[in-house]
Amino acid sequence: MTKARDLANIISGGFTESDIPNLSASKITSGTFADARISESSVTAHASDYIAWQSVVTASTLTAVAGRGYPINTTSNACTVTLPASASVGDTIKFVDYARNWGTNAVTINQNSLKFQGYTSPNPIYNTNGQAVTITYVDVTQGWIPTVDDDTTMETPQTYSADFLVIAGGGAGGSGAHGGAGGAGGFRTASSVSLLEGSTYTVTVGAGGTGVVNQGGSTQSGSDSSISGSGITTITSAGGGGGSYGHNTVADTGGSGGGGAGQSNSTQYGADGNTPSTSPSQGNDGGDGYPISSGQGNYGTGGGGGAGGAGTAGTASASGVGGAGASSSITGSAVTYAGGGGGSSYSDGGAADGAGGSGGGGQGGGSGRTPEAGTVNTGSGGGGASGGSAKAGGNGGTGVVIISVLTAKYSGTTSGSPTVTTSGSNTIIKFTGSGSYTA
Repeated sequence: MTKARDLANIISGGFTESDIPNLSASKITSGTFADARISESSVTAHASDYIAWQSVVTASTLTAVAGRGYPINTTSNACTVTLPASASVGDTIKFVDYARNWGTNAVTINQNSLKFQGYTSPNPIYNTNGQAVTITYVDVTQGWIPTVDDDTTMETPQTYSADFLVIAGGGAGGSGAHGGAGGAGGFRTASSVSLLEGSTYTVTVGAGGTGVVNQGGSTQSGSDSSISGSGITTITSAGGGGGSYGHNTVADTGGSGGGGAGQSNSTQYGADGNTPSTSPSQGNDGGDGYPISSGQGNYGTGGGGGAGGAGTAGTASASGVGGAGASSSITGSAVTYAGGGGGSSYSDGGAADGAGGSGGGGQGGGSGRTPEAGTVNTGSGGGGASGGSAKAGGNGGTGVVIISVLTAKYSGTTSGSPTVTTSGSNTIIKFTGSGSYTA
C-alpha cells in the first residue's frame, strides 16, 4: 500500500481489516484512532511530498493546481501557465519539459498576482531544453520559489532607470590651400531608459577625425559613438563631418556638418557642410565658404556645425566661426560639448581665422597659424587649415558616453576603465574610451 493511499484512507476512514492486520478497522472508521498515532498537522506537513502527475499538456495555456505535476510538450507551440490565485505555505507544483523543446517554444509563468522569487513582474520564462522545475509557495514576501530548477537563474530580473549622453567623435578640419572646419560629433541624450539587472551594455566611444596634410579631396569625418544592450534601442550618434578641402569640394555630412571651402568662381558651389542625414537631429549644418571671383585671393572658409548651432559662413574678410556646442548636466553640473571647428583663411592671410564654437571647437589656421584640434572627449570639430600643403587640418575631438544611475542600483561592474563619480543620489559612469557596464 502506498503512503498516499495510507493518508487518504486514514482521513476518509476507508481502511479495511486486510489493510492493517494489527489494527481494528472499527477504531479507524469510528474515529477512535488515537491522536498520538496521527494528527491533521502531520498530514498537512507532508502534503507537499505527494504530487499527482497529470496527462501531457500540449495546449498553449494551462491553469495549474497545487499538488500536481505537469509534463508540458511545446513541440507545436509555446505555453503560458497560470498559477493559482491564492496559495498556502508548502503548496508545490512541478513542470517538466516533456519533449525537450522549451528552448524553441518557451513556458511562461503567469504569476496571477502572487509573487515569484519576491517580485510580481516580469513573468518568469523557462526556455532551456530538458528543464525540470519545482516551485513551492513559501510566504507573502517571496511567494513562489523554485525549489528545484536546473537552470538556477533569476527568472524575474528587475529593471531600473538610467540617463545617457552619447557624443560621437568630431570631424577634422580640411587642409590644402584653404580648408573648411570640422563639424562636431552627433549629440544625443536619453532619459529614464530601463536597464535590465544582470545585462551587459556595450559602450563604443568614437574617435575624432584625423587631420591630414593636403588630403587631396578626402575629408576626415569622426567615428560614431553608441550604447547597446538588452531591452534598449541602440543609441547611436553619428561622427562629425570633415571640413572640405580646397575649392570645388564638398564637406562631409555627419552629426554636425563640416564647413565649406570657397569656390573659384562667382557662384557658391555646394561648399557648405551638408545637413545631417540622421534622425533625430543630432547637430547643425556647417557654414558656406565665401564665393570668390576669379583671381580674388582673400576669402574665408566656413565654420563647422555644432550641436547647439550652425557654423557661420566665410566672408571676404573673415573665416566662419564654429557652431556653438550644447550643454548637459548629466554629471551634476552643466558642461558644454560638441562645438564646431573654426574655418581657415586663405594662404594670403587676408581673412581672419575663425574661432571654434563653444564646447571645445578648434580654431582655424591660416598661413601663419596652426589650426587647433577639437578638445578631447567633447566630440568637437577641428579647425580648418590653409597655407598650401604645409599644414594638416585640426583633429576632431574624441567622443564621450556618460551613464547616470541611482547609486543604490549601481552594480560596480564595468570594463574599459570609465571614470566613476557621484552627484547627489546618482552614480555617474563616464566612458572616454570603449567599454561596458553590467547593470
